[in-house]
Amino acid sequence: MAGRFIITEDGRGGYRFALVAGNGQTLAVGEGFTSKAACVNGIETVRRSAPEAVIDDRSHAQT
Repeated sequence: MAGRFIITEDGRGGYRFALVAGNGQTLAVGEGFTSKAACVNGIETVRRSAPEAVIDDRSHAQT
């Protein structure tokens, strides 16, 4: 099964999305949005950006 985006209400009148893998594991959670339309726009932004996203590793190498 392919991954999916799940939109939920956050209890304060706002909306959030989660990107969930086919195995049910949550991969990412979006910030809070004030409207469902803004939340959907956030999902579309992730969809457009992710295929070309680079990995910016700012962790410290362990020696």
